[in-house]
Amino acid sequence: MNTNHKSDFRKLCIKRLKSITLFSKYYKNKIVVKNLEKFILKNEFENILLYLPLDIEVDIKPLINSLRKIKKNVYVPYMYGDSFKIVKYRLPLKKKKFGIFEPNNSFLKPNKIDVAIVPVVGIDALNKRIGYGKGMYDRFFYRLKYKPIIVFTQLELCKSKEILSDNYDIKADFIITG
Repeated sequence: MNTNHKSDFRKLCIKRLKSITLFSKYYKNKIVVKNLEKFILKNEFENILLYLPLDIEVDIKPLINSLRKIKKNVYVPYMYGDSFKIVKYRLPLKKKKFGIFEPNNSFLKPNKIDVAIVPVVGIDALNKRIGYGKGMYDRFFYRLKYKPIIVFTQLELCKSKEILSDNYDIKADFIITG
């Protein structure tokens, strides 16, 4: 795999995502959140790994709120070393490295997460994740002793016809976009 291709593709996808108009973003967020919620409820998932969104990612905060209201266990990444660990979502949130918000550190963690909702910058021909290039999600899933269902989210599909991923890049079981 040529890292230049991956890097160029990542830049192209980020540029596309940044150019989505506010109205379009609002509409796409609603569609993705509604489809994610339907998927989670239909499959009766209890332990759900979500994320706290950056500006170009699907805003899943309404999903976090609605899942908490119906007593689902909502977890989010907490940056830890070269990857992250999962912590229970709770307020207050603090702005941390890379502009990402996180709850306070927690020592309560689930035995197992059923589904992981993962933001992507792009996807290659094998449905493998092109992220921001830090490898945090890849390392996290590599170190897990089991494989939860992985759902990629994106405001607008940015998919390469080429294989850009490395063998350690995570692959989606499902992709939900606006």
